[in-house]
Amino acid sequence: MGRIFDPVSLRLFIAVCEERNIARAAAREALVASAVSKRMAMLEADVGTPLLVRGRRGIEPTPAGETLLRRAREMLSLMARAHAELSEFQGGVVGNVRIVASVSALASGLPGDVACFLEAHPRLRVSLTERVGTEVVREVREGTADLGVVWDEVNTGQLVAQHYRHDRLGVLMPHDHPLAAQASVSLLETLAHPAVSVAPGGLLDGLLRRHAALAGATWMPRLEVASFEAAEHIVHAGLGLAIVPIGVTGDAAGALVCRPLSEDWAHRRLVVVSRTDDWLPAPARALRDHLLPRT
Repeated sequence: MGRIFDPVSLRLFIAVCEERNIARAAAREALVASAVSKRMAMLEADVGTPLLVRGRRGIEPTPAGETLLRRAREMLSLMARAHAELSEFQGGVVGNVRIVASVSALASGLPGDVACFLEAHPRLRVSLTERVGTEVVREVREGTADLGVVWDEVNTGQLVAQHYRHDRLGVLMPHDHPLAAQASVSLLETLAHPAVSVAPGGLLDGLLRRHAALAGATWMPRLEVASFEAAEHIVHAGLGLAIVPIGVTGDAAGALVCRPLSEDWAHRRLVVVSRTDDWLPAPARALRDHLLPRT
């Protein structure tokens, strides 16, 4: 092996493996494709074995490439963490924790829990970013985030997942909707009314389709939107109802209500995900422990 791995080549290698295409990886990193190809050739020459091969789905890592991909993510993560933690000493802050969380987690009280933690640890800094469930897991796995908070329906793989809170799905609708007078609503009752799907193809959409099918029906929303906020606007316009985690939307100045779904599966479990303690800095471990329910 001729040289020590440089961060630029490792970042480009990760991009090629994730994009499965030299041109897309180059565009992602704002480079020309020939420069990326040259870097990959140099990397393989340094390692002394093929790292990439063209497969049915595009460029794929070889077994050696899989090993390098895993280690490259770890190395870049450690470098980024070291840079971030050392730079914090310039401002007198002795730790930085990065959290990524789903919108459901943010609505469940996570910001308040983080604020409480910071009151007791004023010299720490916490960044809190919204992500969809699969992105939460990916960022924690790759080390770009220390902690994630997400619905446990997400496949967390080898990450450590610990119970945080519960939430519940509800039916968002205008206050004069025929179902609004009920204390709770079943999924089957909603199917007789126009509906809007949030993040089609996502975990919530898949859950609703699955349980509708188990009940011998079909979940066929009239409209599809990308966010809970957009769903709220659609519902407020009278175009359909939406099934959302209770608390993630406002009430549009009193024009909307959110009635809980009556089924047991509508009660969901949120978890804190992290890598093992060997990979967690002390501030991240302290915040994770603060978030876990007291036993």
